[in-house]
Amino acid sequence: MNAVYMMASRRHGTIYVGVTSDLLRRASQHREGVLDGFTKRYGVKRLVWFEEHDGIGDAIRREKRLKEYPRQWKINLIERENPYWIDLYPGFFRAEGPLSHLQPPTPSM
Repeated sequence: MNAVYMMASRRHGTIYVGVTSDLLRRASQHREGVLDGFTKRYGVKRLVWFEEHDGIGDAIRREKRLKEYPRQWKINLIERENPYWIDLYPGFFRAEGPLSHLQPPTPSM
């Protein structure tokens, strides 16, 4: 899944904007601190917002636009969909989570 995403250190904390073709893997890398750089240095481990895109080119263009916006605009975008800055990453593993539409169907008995 091509996605633009925002990670945060805490509510109203440090925000990181990124793009990836594999959101689950990338969010996991940030959380585990295996990627050297900004997110590791500032403890940015909470996935607080993401947006899916059909093509990686569209996702990259959106990421570049988001990075140009002021911090308050990014906060408003996060809070419109995730007002309490809940970490969305654990939801990947629950049927009712943010990516439940990507889960395999449950076999009926």
